[in-house]
This record gives sequence, structure tokens and C-alpha cells, in this order.
Amino acid sequence: MAGGAALPPKENHAETFARLRDAHAREVTEDYVEMIADLIVEEGEARAVSLAARFGVTPATVNNTIKRLERDGFVSSRPYRSIFLTDAGQTLADKCRERHRIVYDFLIALGLDAQIAEFDAEGIEHHVSAETLDVFRAFTEGRKGES
Repeated sequence: MAGGAALPPKENHAETFARLRDAHAREVTEDYVEMIADLIVEEGEARAVSLAARFGVTPATVNNTIKRLERDGFVSSRPYRSIFLTDAGQTLADKCRERHRIVYDFLIALGLDAQIAEFDAEGIEHHVSAETLDVFRAFTEGRKGES
């Protein structure tokens, strides 16, 4: 591999892909709780129609996802009413927002344009390990100390 560290051998492809599938499954949950939290702050409430507009999906898709989030204990809702985060949902939304901020700050510290960093952080945040986040945070905090 030219110019970079050699990649470690992939001993267990199945384990790697299982972790990726798990991350993809969590991605929708995380995006929804984060968006519900944002809507509550921005508009005072979160409604299915607002979620559908923000995500570019049908109201039926939102309703199915909200039912799953209710079942999993992240939200509470009633027909034709606002959607509320449970304590578990708020905790997850806060964790996602912090993870997003760390990745975004890291990408900005590397010199990326803010719009590109925002777009890329949205994808990376769902797949980055706690260890990598710690490195991103340390790198960014070290760069702030240099300013």
C-alpha cells in the first residue's frame, strides 16, 4: 500500500459485516431520535409530518418507524399528537449529537469545508468506534491548544 500503513489482515469477515449491519440498523433509530430532539427545540414539538418532510420519506414510513421506536422505549406518542422522547430517547439523542460534534470538529480540524464536514459527519458518526472517537477528540483538543 503506497504511502500508508498496511491494513491488518481480515481474519473474520463475518464479524466485520455483522458489526456493519448492526451499525446500519442503529442508524435509523439514532437519526430519528436526534431529529425528534431537534424538532422539539426548534418548533416546540415533533410531529410525524415534520419528520416526513425532514427525512424526505412518506408519513407511513415515519409512522412505522415511530411504532418501532415506541416498542424499543425511545419515544411515546398518540395518534394525531406530538412525539415525545423518553428518558432513554433523550439520552440517545444527546449521545448522537455529541458523537456528531466530535466527528465534525475532527473533519474541520483536518481542513475540510464546513458543508462537506457536516455531510460526512452524518455518515461517519454512526459507524465510528468509541476508541476512534477518543482519538478524534484528543486530536481536535490538541489542535485547539495550538491556536
